[in-house]
Amino acid sequence: MSATKQRLFLLDYGAGNVRSLLNAVEQLGHSIEYIKSPADFAIADKIIFPGVGAFGYAMRALRSCGFAEPLKAYIDSGRPLMGICVGMQVLFDGSDESPDEPGLGVFEGRVQLFDKKLKSVPHMGWNAAQVVHQECALISAVPNISEGSRYYFVHSYAVPFTGEGAQRGFVHTATRYVDQVVVSSVWSKNVFATQFHPEKSGAAGLALLQSFIEGDLVRPLSTPAELRMPADVCEALTVRVVACLDVRANDQGDLVVTKGDQYDVRESADQGGDVRNLGKPVDLAKRYYDEGADEIAFLNITSFRNLPFKDTPMLEVLRQASRSIFVPLTIGGGVRDTIDPDGEHSWPAVEVAGEYFRSGADKVSIGSDAVYAAERYWQRLAGGVEPLDGTTAIEQIAERYGRQAVVVSVDPRRIYVKAPEDASHHHVIKTAVSGPNGEQFCWYQCTVKGGREGRDTDVRQLVMACEALGAGEILLNCMDKDGTNSGYDIELIADTKAAVSIPVIASSGAGKPEHFSEAVEQVGVEAVLAAGIFHRREVPIAAVKQHMLERGISIRVVDDACSQ
Repeated sequence: MSATKQRLFLLDYGAGNVRSLLNAVEQLGHSIEYIKSPADFAIADKIIFPGVGAFGYAMRALRSCGFAEPLKAYIDSGRPLMGICVGMQVLFDGSDESPDEPGLGVFEGRVQLFDKKLKSVPHMGWNAAQVVHQECALISAVPNISEGSRYYFVHSYAVPFTGEGAQRGFVHTATRYVDQVVVSSVWSKNVFATQFHPEKSGAAGLALLQSFIEGDLVRPLSTPAELRMPADVCEALTVRVVACLDVRANDQGDLVVTKGDQYDVRESADQGGDVRNLGKPVDLAKRYYDEGADEIAFLNITSFRNLPFKDTPMLEVLRQASRSIFVPLTIGGGVRDTIDPDGEHSWPAVEVAGEYFRSGADKVSIGSDAVYAAERYWQRLAGGVEPLDGTTAIEQIAERYGRQAVVVSVDPRRIYVKAPEDASHHHVIKTAVSGPNGEQFCWYQCTVKGGREGRDTDVRQLVMACEALGAGEILLNCMDKDGTNSGYDIELIADTKAAVSIPVIASSGAGKPEHFSEAVEQVGVEAVLAAGIFHRREVPIAAVKQHMLERGISIRVVDDACSQ
C-alpha cells in the first residue's frame, strides 16, 4: 500500500510529548490520526506507539484505555508497528521498574535499571545505534538506521544486550553506554521499535521515521542469525551543547529573548532602561537548531507573575518551535502547584507540566519549587518521617512522565566564610578563589524567585534531595559567574558531580570555546550550556563543537555525521 493511501495512527495513552512526533510526521508530508478507541486498531494500516515515563504507568494506562489486547491482536495481524522508548520496553516480558506489572510479552527479556557505579543515570544524550544483526546489515532502506549518525536517548532502564539466545531472532541494533551494552532497537516481522527517540534525533531521526512510513517494514528473515557480541559494540555518546533562551515580556508586552548580567536583564539607564531584546524566541531557537544545538531550553523568567495555564504566548512558543525543531526542548518557569488569584481554581504541578508537554516540551525545569521540596525533604528526614510521600512536583511528574522529564535548575551564589565551622550545617569547600576579605572557604547558597531571595540551603543539600525525589538532571547555574564570560565555576560543578549520579549541565560564565572543553575534561559534565554568547554570535555553536572535536571530545555535528 502506498504511503499516501495508508491510514497511519498514533497510539497515545496520555504520557509525555507526542506533539513532536505529530510535527515530525507532518514535516515529512504525511498525516497521522489518533487511536481514540479499541475499534481504531482494526482500521489502522500502520501504528506508531511512543511511550514516556514509567513502565508500570504505561501498562496500566494501556489496559485502562482498553488498548492492550487490541494492540496484541494488531501485532498478530501482521500490520506494521513502530514503538518508541517505553513503547519498545512494554513489548518485553516485564521491567524491574515495575516488577509486578507484566509487559506485552512480544519479545523475550526483561528491562533492567542501568548500573550507576561508573556513569550518570539516566542515559541522556546522543549516541550511536550499531546494527548487530549480520543479515540485517545487508537489507537497505527499512529501517533506515545509519551507524554514522547519532540518535537521542533518554532512559534509566534498558534491555541488556547479550547477543545470544532469543535475542538472535529480534535484536537489530545495540548501543554502549560506558560499561554496559543495551538493546537500542528490535525488528521482528512486522514490529520495529527503538529505545531512542527518532522524533528528537534531527535529520537522522526524520529519515528513520520516513523509512517506516513509506517503506515495507516486514522483515524478510525467517531464521535467527548470528549477532555481534557486546565487546564489538563501541561507545559513541556525545557531549551535548545546549542553547538557552531566557524569555520574558518586554515593556511593550512582546515576548523577547533577553539576557542578564547577574540576572539583571535591563539595559543601563543611559541606554533607556528597557528589557534587553536579543531576538524573537521561535526565530532564535530555529537558528540554533540549524546551527547544530543538541538541545534548546526556554526559561520563562516572568512566569511567577502569571498562571501557566493562562500563559498562552509561552505555550504558543513551544507549539511553534516544535513544528520545525527536532531536538529536545526544555521549558522552565511556573512548574509548581498553582492557585489562581480568586482562589477558586487550583492545578497541581503535574498538570502544569502536562500542559507544557502537550505543547511540545520534552522536559520541564523546576527552580524555586525544587528548593522548597528539598528543604521539606531534609526536615522530614530529620524528624524520622518518610521523606518521599509523593506530594512534591518532582515526585509526581517523575512518576507519570519519567525522571528524565524533570530538570532541577539551581541558582546558587557563593557565601565566603573564614573557616568551615562558621557554616557548620552547610557543605563547605576550600576554594582557590579567595573571598573579598581573603577567605579560603565558601558554601553555595541556593536562591529562589529568580535569585532575589537566598535560602538556608546549600547546593549539595538541594541536589541530593532532588535526586532522591526523582529528578533526572541538574541544570547548574552560578549567579557569581553569570554574564562574566570568565568560564564556568569548575569548583561548584565538581562538587555537585561528586554528590549525585544524574547528569549535570554546566551553565553560567562561558565566554570562549575553551571554557566548554574545560568543563568536560576537568569535571566530566554531560552537557554544556550558554546563552548570551550564542545570542550575540560572539561564540558560534559550530566553533564550540569544532574546538571540542579537536580536543578529542565526542560531539554530534550538524549534518549528523559520525564524530569521535
